[in-house]
Amino acid sequence: MSKVKYYYDPDTLSYRKIEPKKSRRYRNIALFFIGSFLFGLLCLVFLMNTNLINTPRELSLQREVKNYELQFELLNRKMGQIEEVLANIEERDNNIYRLYFEANPIPEEQRRAGFGGVNRYKSLEGFNNSEMVIATTKRLDIIKKQMAIQSKSLDEITKLAEEKEKFLMAIPAIQPVKNEDLKRMASGYGWRSDPFTKARKMHRGMDFSAPKGTPVYAPGDGRVIRADNGSSGYGKHIRIDHGYGYKTLYGHLSEYNVKKGQKVKRGDLIGFVGNTGRSEAPHLHYEVWKDEERINPINFYYGSLTAEEFENMLKYAAQENQSLD
Repeated sequence: MSKVKYYYDPDTLSYRKIEPKKSRRYRNIALFFIGSFLFGLLCLVFLMNTNLINTPRELSLQREVKNYELQFELLNRKMGQIEEVLANIEERDNNIYRLYFEANPIPEEQRRAGFGGVNRYKSLEGFNNSEMVIATTKRLDIIKKQMAIQSKSLDEITKLAEEKEKFLMAIPAIQPVKNEDLKRMASGYGWRSDPFTKARKMHRGMDFSAPKGTPVYAPGDGRVIRADNGSSGYGKHIRIDHGYGYKTLYGHLSEYNVKKGQKVKRGDLIGFVGNTGRSEAPHLHYEVWKDEERINPINFYYGSLTAEEFENMLKYAAQENQSLD
């Protein structure tokens, strides 16, 4: 029931009822509806910007976003572990592998270099979590680049290792005649007395005294470049090119077990001790060449002699006696 209002009329000395105007009534009704509408609109905006009331889809999307954030956090942790492992590999690569194979280390600025040019991450901008997504993507791209650089480095190390292995196998590193087959180490590298002229002469090899037919072995991998008796003084002899500037010569043989052009491995039987050519008694004359110069073979027996045997060999080789050729 609406409230009735009265006013005092001094002319009639009585109270008269106030009759409201229709326009005023309509205005009040309109203001009420407008105020209600605005109030409702403000409430709706407030609710939409708060978590007080969410639709099932909004709740599902929120859970999905939280899950994505967790996955990004786990991804970043895993990337941290990968970076630690990669840093360890890089450290060994620079300070062990490349150092061993005498290769230059990869500069740190090259390993950590970023990506220049256009913005690679523009498509990831403008989202609520753009900063996190861009940072993670950049980190992942850097790891991928580091792994690519490391992969190429390891490929290079593999090639260097293969080349090093070939080099080590090519060097004449064992005695061409086994110790058990030797009578003695007759003469070493240096000035010796010539057995025919008795004059003091430079002997540029080592003479191993052994019975005729004693096996002679290749001291390193290589290719036979001569197996003939066409060189004055050496008689039947073999020459092997080991590569890397190394060659070896085996003189005064009785027989060949290889032919020119044949590839040999360290330890292969190549011929037999004899007394052909300018020789006083059955023995093997052995020479080592490096870059077309003859050098002392005694420095190349580390692969077949013990420390004691090598010491005895040094003692006998140093004696200035008479050579056998």
